[in-house]
Amino acid sequence: MQKILGYIRRACQEFDLIEDGDRIAVGVSGGKDSMVLLAGLALMRRFYEKKYDVVAITLDPRFGGKETDYTPVAELCEKLGVEYRLIRTDIGEIVFDIRKEPNPCSLCAKMRRGALHDAAKAAGCNKLALGHNNDDAIETFIMNLFQEGRIGCFAPITYLSRKDITLIRPLVLAPEYAVMSCAKRNGFEIVKSKCPADKKTTRQTTKEFLADLERKNKGIKQRIFGAMRKADIDRWGYREE
Repeated sequence: MQKILGYIRRACQEFDLIEDGDRIAVGVSGGKDSMVLLAGLALMRRFYEKKYDVVAITLDPRFGGKETDYTPVAELCEKLGVEYRLIRTDIGEIVFDIRKEPNPCSLCAKMRRGALHDAAKAAGCNKLALGHNNDDAIETFIMNLFQEGRIGCFAPITYLSRKDITLIRPLVLAPEYAVMSCAKRNGFEIVKSKCPADKKTTRQTTKEFLADLERKNKGIKQRIFGAMRKADIDRWGYREE
């Protein structure tokens, strides 16, 4: 956990993600990234220079009309001393059964974002932490370049004026292998996604493409990320000393 805490602290300091008095909602799907992020932010409260509080929020899309068992998330929250809110939704039914979307990911993500923003505000939070890791950032950059023909990525911190909430991504400097290793070493029980489109997305194809590039040209992912930072793509630039 020490290595992950180092990545989180560095991201928080470099991108000014946390301020004194923040009440941070952590979006917890039950996957490795969100579980590690939740544990990291909860543990970092003990020593971080800024004082903040954490609330965990899970949205159950209820794919196939069935509720998912999020007991592992609830148990981790109890162990960490974190308030936990589980919200059941009809997102899965709307996207796959009613709308029968041929490309469901975009609508599903949009609906989940809106519901999560509302849940964070209802919990009295001024910030919402998402579990995107370093590989996610690189993949998003490549997807935007190859699929949309534009230079861009999500930002490490974004203020949403319509919702009056700030999105932060404290895991963005942590490579995926480090997150996976942390989850395994700490025995986090992962809640497996029941999404019908899981592992069949453009992101999965991009992940495999980058993994192949990395095997043939070691270090290429970090060179891409370095270029994003040097060009200050979407506020990824290095802090001036």
